[in-house]
Amino acid sequence: MLTIHQPKAGSASQTIRALLLIAQVLFFAAGASAQNLPDVTAMSVEDLMNVQVTSVSKRSQKLADAAAAIFVITQEDIRRSGATSIPEALRMVPGLQVARIDENKWAITSRGFNGRFANKLLVLIDGRSVYTPLFSGVYWNIQDVMLEDVDRIEVIRGPGATLWGANAVNGVINIITKPAQSTQSALAAAGGGTETLGSGSVRYGGRVNKSTYYRAYAKYFNVAESIDPSTGRSAYDNWDAVRGGFRTDWTPAGADSLTLQGDIHRSGYGETLNVPSLDAPYASTFPNKGSLSGGNLLGRWNHAFANSSTSLQMYYDQTNITEDSLFTDHEHIFDIDFQHTFHASGSQEVVWGLGYRSSHDANDSSFTVSLQPSQLTLNLFSAFAQDEISLLDKRLRITVGSKFEHNGFTGFEVEPNTRLLWTITRNQSVWTAVSRAVRTPALTEEGLRLNSATIPPGTPQNPTPFPTLLSVFGSRQFKSEDLLAYEAGYRMQVTSNFSADIAVFYNHYTHLRSAEPGTPFVETSPTPVHIVAPFVAENKMGGGTYGTELFADWRVLPKWRLLSSYSYLQMDIRKDLSSLDPSADNPGLVSPRHQFYVRSSIDLPKHFEHDLDVRYTDRLPGVNIPSYYSVDTRFGWRPRGGPEFSVGSQNLLNRRHLEFLPDFINTSPTEVKRTFYGSVTWRFE
Repeated sequence: MLTIHQPKAGSASQTIRALLLIAQVLFFAAGASAQNLPDVTAMSVEDLMNVQVTSVSKRSQKLADAAAAIFVITQEDIRRSGATSIPEALRMVPGLQVARIDENKWAITSRGFNGRFANKLLVLIDGRSVYTPLFSGVYWNIQDVMLEDVDRIEVIRGPGATLWGANAVNGVINIITKPAQSTQSALAAAGGGTETLGSGSVRYGGRVNKSTYYRAYAKYFNVAESIDPSTGRSAYDNWDAVRGGFRTDWTPAGADSLTLQGDIHRSGYGETLNVPSLDAPYASTFPNKGSLSGGNLLGRWNHAFANSSTSLQMYYDQTNITEDSLFTDHEHIFDIDFQHTFHASGSQEVVWGLGYRSSHDANDSSFTVSLQPSQLTLNLFSAFAQDEISLLDKRLRITVGSKFEHNGFTGFEVEPNTRLLWTITRNQSVWTAVSRAVRTPALTEEGLRLNSATIPPGTPQNPTPFPTLLSVFGSRQFKSEDLLAYEAGYRMQVTSNFSADIAVFYNHYTHLRSAEPGTPFVETSPTPVHIVAPFVAENKMGGGTYGTELFADWRVLPKWRLLSSYSYLQMDIRKDLSSLDPSADNPGLVSPRHQFYVRSSIDLPKHFEHDLDVRYTDRLPGVNIPSYYSVDTRFGWRPRGGPEFSVGSQNLLNRRHLEFLPDFINTSPTEVKRTFYGSVTWRFE
């Protein structure tokens, strides 16, 4: 049984009063000494609306002109948040569901269907897709960069399949690092606390000549293990990782530019694993170790013509995953993409491209998890075209396009979209979109066998003299999951210091995955003789989801910024009438219906700064997790010409709380604790 520790009412109220007192003191201090404050504020609200983004149209455009629900996390946002990982930074995004399972596992998705193996969110790092064909999701404990070198993180809530292809169903996260020319200095950072015991990173950037720049980095961290809430003992979920990489940019005065970059990484992690067995007591729980390693190499060439531009990108990515007593997987991915953008007329811009992706997977199985065939190569061919037409002196923009893909599972897929943006005035706009996206099958949905539980013999559930093994099987008849999405949004900049963004959506899904019972059969190997009760992957679920997402940015004072967001999600997902899947309807019960977020950032006298984050996440009735508040706070000091110091705390209101439960692979979840940390960063010009 899971025990969730709630804070005492008295201590929580005292903490809230203390936080309010601190906020008031900081407010009056900021107002009284504004003339002495350092000029270290982030961009103005108007500047933020003019931030250039590329994820919506694969070309640079202002955020205010994007006909999509897009949110940008800037480098300043990351620094002021105190985030030490990409998942922590993503907590700032309205409408995104981010939950920690244990110290090294996360569940992250957009607009529902959350889970460790969430499969409807596409993630890219500098144009390199990091989703795995194994389960069409993301290993979040692999994805890492040096956060100081991140330029921005663009997050699209809603489908982006027309440009990015299958699996960009409910959203796209595009992590974009700075060009090498912007990191022409040495940097060293170190930190530690009650959760991350120690971390360190170094980076050096230099110049070969006036057109060639480079940087190299290395980083390390060590995260302590947590407590298993069901036993009160160690959960063995410690985590350590080391990573290094480089980037080189060649930008001569002519029409060409070239980028070459790469990374290598290695990490080890632990977990408490529960697996079935065929002998009494028919299940075993034990500490399990895993390791992750790999690397990638990416090259990108850009060429500008008089009225158009082209780009060619190629990358190779290798990932090795070893789960002792469970599974071993080796992935090799080669990807090449070509893109051409041109102006068909003064009011019409066309972008089109071709792509090829080859994925080779090799794995070793265990009693619990097996995958057939053990080696497989998949080829994906793709093409896309998108046309943006501007009318009425560019106040009305119509975008029409489609992606065309041929994959090794379901063959040919078409993913069109139509988008419209109407700029009502210089400070307000309305947009709407209709899109189709698909989530193609993963390797596990074709060839998986997962032994999930054993029913002992001689019990009311299993009166036979043999144990019954409950097993989940993939199917070669599994089809793509389909989405037809309807979206609309409204942006307004009320004043130079206040802006708001509202998005609404309705998503209709068909052919969602279900687990249908098959015919039981007797199996003699491994011994003892046992009965297998199979559940086979089929497409007998569907339904609709709808919701709204609101975001506001208010520059209260020149040195005080308030950000707030609220999201509402309603899901009505049901099994088809022909389905015999014994699980409950509505997998949306693992995604919060209500979420809100408030963040205050104040620049104080003498180069000090303070940040306060308050988050609320609604209950998850599908996994019996109650709602919770989380308060994070950070104090920083940035003296001119010296190192930057930062101290802070996370989850200040609760001693600990549970955020999510694992799915498919039965590992022990751990509670998010109240933690404290400190860090120092040196920048050498």
